[in-house]
Amino acid sequence: MTDVSRTRAVKAVIPVAGLGTRLLPASKAIPKEMITVVDRPAIQYVVEEAASAGLADVLLITNRGKDAIADHFDDAPDLVAMLRRDGKDALADSVEHSAGLGHIHEVRQGEAKGLGHAVAQARDHVGDQPFAVLLGDDFVDPRDELLSTMLDVQAKVGGSVIALLEVEPEQISLYGAAVIEPAPEAERGDDVVRVTSTVEKPAVEDAPSNLAIIGRYVLSPAVFDVLDRTTPGKGGEIQLTDALEELATMDAADGGGVYGVVFRGRRYDTGAKLDYLKAIVQIGADRDDLGEDFVSWLREFVESYEAPTTRITSGF
Repeated sequence: MTDVSRTRAVKAVIPVAGLGTRLLPASKAIPKEMITVVDRPAIQYVVEEAASAGLADVLLITNRGKDAIADHFDDAPDLVAMLRRDGKDALADSVEHSAGLGHIHEVRQGEAKGLGHAVAQARDHVGDQPFAVLLGDDFVDPRDELLSTMLDVQAKVGGSVIALLEVEPEQISLYGAAVIEPAPEAERGDDVVRVTSTVEKPAVEDAPSNLAIIGRYVLSPAVFDVLDRTTPGKGGEIQLTDALEELATMDAADGGGVYGVVFRGRRYDTGAKLDYLKAIVQIGADRDDLGEDFVSWLREFVESYEAPTTRITSGF
């Protein structure tokens, strides 16, 4: 592939085909992306993030049992009319808001073969333009810029851009890890680095850094050819991290080169039960309509809390 465009990406791809096993049994009959964080499903925060960055074309990589996700972003004129008739305009506005975030499309992944395989399903929709990939397990606080910065960097330097986050060294085995070097001066910016190599979920003792690859990517369309020849890696799956490893070694003229934006803002993880609870508390505490009362109650609860002699069983 030559002469890869540096036009700013306009399409977002959100893989939502996973089973959500870490949130079982809640995710048995409900897509994990539809489990609520305060008063909206987790996936809405992700789509809102894409829309705020100017990505109004969203492709969901789905699977069997995930229809509720697209339904959530569909128009619901009867529901809106009923709410307005009952004087519940704020609720009606919230329903219309979710339906107006962008043009939502779907393609099914079929057999789950990993994140790289999921991203590869977007080829026909994306074409030969750069595009963003947002994972639904975590999302970025709307007050902190990340995706817009990544889109700007990719439009400037080409190649692919990934989001990096410094984590505690003992946590790096939960993520892909990046090997970095300073970006060339002409390509340098605040917290922008050159990624020379990536490793998927390394053992703590083998990790090349504590810079974790978090779920935001702006990818060159060259990634599709790379994914076509990427063999299953860790966990027997086609790993996007392995494709990034090859892209990092390719010539810029062929769509290669990988850059990183080191993120230092607020990120909410909803992929595991404890992190999901933390996300609810963090967001609820900062809400303009709930925060003051919630924090007041939370302080009283923590101050008076005494560990019980027996805990509530998880049930399994």
